[in-house]
Amino acid sequence: MLRYLLLILAFCPLAALSQGTTGNAVIKGRVYDANSNDPLPFTNLIVYGTTIGTTSDTAGNFVISGLKPGFIKIAATSVGFESFISEDIMVTNARVRFIEIPMVESSIELEQVIVKASPFRKTEESPVSMRTLGIRDLERSPGGNRDVSKVIQALPGVASTVSFRNDVIVRGGGPSENKFYLDGIEIPNLNHFATQGASGGPVGMINIDFIREIDFYSGAFPANRGNALSSILDMKQIDGNQERIITKGALGATDLSLAFNGPLSDRTTFLFSARRSYLKFLFDIIGLPFLPTYNDFQFKVKTRFDQKNELTVLGIGAIDQFNLNTGLENPDEGQQYILNYLPVFEQWNYAMGAVYKHYRKHSFDTWVFSRNMLNNESYKHEDNDKTKPFIQNYLSQEIENKLRFENSGQYYGFKIIRGAGLEYAKYNTTTFQRVFIPRVDDTLRTLQFGSELDLFKWNLFGQISRGFLTNRLILSFGSRFDANNYSREFKNLLKNWSPRLSAAYALNSKFFINMNTGRFLQQPAYTTLGYRSNEGELMNKLNNLKYIQADHYVVGLEYRRVESSKITIEGFYKRYSDYPVSVTDSISLANKGGDFGIFGNEEVTSTGSGRAFGFETYVRESLMNTFDLIASYTYVRSEFESKEGNYISSSWDNRHILNLTLSRDFKNDWYIGLKWRFVGGSPYTPYDLYRSSVIEAYNIQPRGYLDYNKFNTERLEAFHQLDIRIDKEYFFDRWSLTLYADIQNAYNLQSIEQPFIVVETDEDGARKVVENDPMRYQLKQVASTSGTVLPSIGIIVEF
Repeated sequence: MLRYLLLILAFCPLAALSQGTTGNAVIKGRVYDANSNDPLPFTNLIVYGTTIGTTSDTAGNFVISGLKPGFIKIAATSVGFESFISEDIMVTNARVRFIEIPMVESSIELEQVIVKASPFRKTEESPVSMRTLGIRDLERSPGGNRDVSKVIQALPGVASTVSFRNDVIVRGGGPSENKFYLDGIEIPNLNHFATQGASGGPVGMINIDFIREIDFYSGAFPANRGNALSSILDMKQIDGNQERIITKGALGATDLSLAFNGPLSDRTTFLFSARRSYLKFLFDIIGLPFLPTYNDFQFKVKTRFDQKNELTVLGIGAIDQFNLNTGLENPDEGQQYILNYLPVFEQWNYAMGAVYKHYRKHSFDTWVFSRNMLNNESYKHEDNDKTKPFIQNYLSQEIENKLRFENSGQYYGFKIIRGAGLEYAKYNTTTFQRVFIPRVDDTLRTLQFGSELDLFKWNLFGQISRGFLTNRLILSFGSRFDANNYSREFKNLLKNWSPRLSAAYALNSKFFINMNTGRFLQQPAYTTLGYRSNEGELMNKLNNLKYIQADHYVVGLEYRRVESSKITIEGFYKRYSDYPVSVTDSISLANKGGDFGIFGNEEVTSTGSGRAFGFETYVRESLMNTFDLIASYTYVRSEFESKEGNYISSSWDNRHILNLTLSRDFKNDWYIGLKWRFVGGSPYTPYDLYRSSVIEAYNIQPRGYLDYNKFNTERLEAFHQLDIRIDKEYFFDRWSLTLYADIQNAYNLQSIEQPFIVVETDEDGARKVVENDPMRYQLKQVASTSGTVLPSIGIIVEF
């Protein structure tokens, strides 16, 4: 670890010799009515926390110059409008930064009350369970390594694992219960090498250089965001520079990226980035048993036709390849275990869309058309020998075409959002898999089928909000209806109704009580909808598959000591029903999806029920006006009913989650951040050693078979780790340079994992069989640990 820190320090005297003067940064922007897009002249604007400021002109435009480079926020006030504080903005000497500031018309008479703006966002629809992350949080999060999935793990309610996966696990919910949006269009995947039907993967695919801010909802979902049970991640991008082309290159520990943004014409700007990893070469050098390669792209083009009409076209995509390092010489037991069971898979996906906005007098229309596609292929040969038969050969595609209309505005003191959506989805697969089903009849079976599915979906939604008692009390009621043509159960629009109610009450200027209750629905994964028997029957349609349902109850207390401080405590209860339960092992799919491969590709019944409950605290404070502290603690219980009707711990029942982040900006543009994380041990299921030893069973699945009669009766030890982030920034007249070191698990804690099972071998490498039973292998359990120090360095150049 020390050598990486020394490498960062080595750059410092070299760059300092030619560093430019400070105080030359410029920010330009426009202030406008959020509903009509009309410019707001004579708005007062200041750099938050300073006395530097200006006033917008008659067109709503403003310029603030002579700024010291670094992160700033802009505070805006205008007569008749609610005060506003922007997200974090990075300003440099090398480029002019542009920002647009939307102002919401106030429904309160000026002489009645003066409401101060807060840097902490809270909407009428979601007064609880929503956190906003700015670019400063994303860039500098210790251990985050500029990866959105890792950064959000520091938020309350979000669990993490000791492995290198980025599963999004929120308030005891599974990794398949989340939805992601980018500038209003839904994107199916957040990570490379994603688990089909879930959210996990080892590396994020979002370029945070283009992210303006992220709204993360762990509950209280607005009615215009559907099909989620545990969380919604709503990401908003910046617009391209209006004056010149900006180039940004980044060299990280795992990949190389290049990004451009700038003007295409007087009315049009663009963003574009591409990234390619070199993990394959690094992993081969250090002798890992798998060799991943990922590539991704991201773009956005925005045209403002006039003051009332604008169009944004955007897209994101990835190509992922995951091969086995079968040329590894003399692999150890751990390496051979991975080589034995892990398949080869290739995956590509994209999401593209257009967002058209038309502004009216008191509202605006949003039309969103998007298309996304996932192509997923995996295969496995016996002994990784291509001359031997397949154990698994899988290919599938998921394609969605979506149209959504929304109207949002202010009418007679009411904030109203209403709209509708139409979707056409296509799913197809060819599946070949040899499986051993121990809980049914201990026989080897072959699943072989092709499936095609065409789905038409439709939805209606609306939400109405209003302040009472001079806005001390704010109420919001939302309603959503979802349906599709999969079956009679799914077609019933009225039956698939998901209402929600939020309330926020200001006890005084510092204390607030907030609450939300609602019913949220999610369609089962396409792999579940399209699963067929070998005879071609849609088995889960015959089993009367339903929307999964979760009822949320959340109440919270919020305390703001000063404008820049926030302390919250929230209690939550989630009640699940109609969850798919596996016919093969009688386990709810809520417990699955946390491994590589395919999720939900099996016969199920909609008979599962469960609950997740607990409380979480969140503190964001400035200590002695020097250190920034972010602390969160979550106590969570996650349980699902067994077939006997008893509650048992789910796979995400971590109990305790604690995150402590302490950071400071030093002189000469140095930054140091520390994050300590503690996560309670997760439950696990012991192996059925007898069935695991059956030769024909082990040959097609060279790993242990779980004993589902003892489901989640064991628990791993808790794990904890310290992450360190060090940044040094240099701001020159025409370019800027950032050097950083990000060290995960700095004290190299080795967490004990569930041991894995391998077959004993003789001196020649042949597998041993039980002496008195030639149908069974001799097995042994091998201790397994996870976690290692992961130092990485990065160089970012912008000009």
